[in-house]
Amino acid sequence: MAPPSLLRAAAAELRRRGHRAPLPLPSLSSLLSPPPQAPTSSCPYPNPDAHCRHLITLRRCPLPASASDLFYSRVLLPTNFSPVSPFSTSSSSSESADKASPPPLTWVDKWLPEAARPYAMLARLDKPIGTWLLAWPCIWSITIAAMPGELPDLKMLALFGCGAVLLRGAGCTVNDLLDRDIDNKVERTKSRPFASGVLTPSQGVCFLGFQLLLGLGILLQLNNYSRILGASSLLLVFSYPLMKRFTFWPQAYLGLTFNWGALLGWAAIKGSLDPAIILPLYSAGICWTLVYDTIYAHQDKEDDLKVGVKSTALRFGDLTKYWISGFGVACIGSLALSGYNADLGWPYYPFLTAAGAQLVWQISTVELSNRSDCNRKFVSNKWFGALVFSGILFGRLVSF
Repeated sequence: MAPPSLLRAAAAELRRRGHRAPLPLPSLSSLLSPPPQAPTSSCPYPNPDAHCRHLITLRRCPLPASASDLFYSRVLLPTNFSPVSPFSTSSSSSESADKASPPPLTWVDKWLPEAARPYAMLARLDKPIGTWLLAWPCIWSITIAAMPGELPDLKMLALFGCGAVLLRGAGCTVNDLLDRDIDNKVERTKSRPFASGVLTPSQGVCFLGFQLLLGLGILLQLNNYSRILGASSLLLVFSYPLMKRFTFWPQAYLGLTFNWGALLGWAAIKGSLDPAIILPLYSAGICWTLVYDTIYAHQDKEDDLKVGVKSTALRFGDLTKYWISGFGVACIGSLALSGYNADLGWPYYPFLTAAGAQLVWQISTVELSNRSDCNRKFVSNKWFGALVFSGILFGRLVSF
């Protein structure tokens, strides 16, 4: 036991430094003797004073109003707990959680000159999923049109790949020109070049003319039948952006537009159309578009209601999964019919089964109220297209 004089010197030193002096330490006899039993007490400890003194010594903090308060604030709660109410909007942690992280830099931001970036963003070069969705029906059709046992025409695949980039970019330019008064009211689209004011409509029209001119150069390399068929698709491209103002089925109209390559690819190889093969393929693409673009449209359904535009996401509502399940079944059935009529070999059907499983996964797991999950499922459709293409390719190679 330290001498009383030493305790008094320590207390004086603490007072000199501005700290509260610790309470007198209990004697050895008081520590060994049982504590008095209080009839009622709010503290969970038999000797709250001693308990508080030890915590004060260890944590060097002021004494709370009661020992139970100290036990709650220093023992039960984590050390990084903020005393602000979790429902308070002024909490710094809540503010940091609400701040969305900036989007990752794309190759457009990293490699293109600053003056070219708005045009690349306008053509959605930073988001290639749209190009894939436009290109896959073309690739399917060209591959089905190949001779049994042979690879598809590589020149045609390259031409249609470039055409998909140009036509998709032209479609996005037309869409943004017509929707610039809507895009600035929708959270997901308000940063687009026209909505944000980075580009003017006149600059967009000039860029559209440049894209169409390059597309014309590709179209002129096809046969006359394909040129007429390809030029007729421009009517769909220019009118599609207006459909959301008049009908709840703009996704069906997009299906007519995006899958035109299923007709054009076959015509570029054969010089004509075979309805028994191509019409089921075209129908399958339309049903596929209704699946993925309805999922995509669920990202904007709240904003669409505010600005007064329509979509199948609003039309189907809580029954969306039932509707797109039906379209998914129709898509796989039409692909099977097209492959059967085209005499594709047996490898086509296992790949088609895998593609059907991918659609089942999309529809069954998508969270339609979660924008990021809707976008993930939408982007995953490039793998559906790849599975169907693989089936057509191997089915054609073994069909001789």
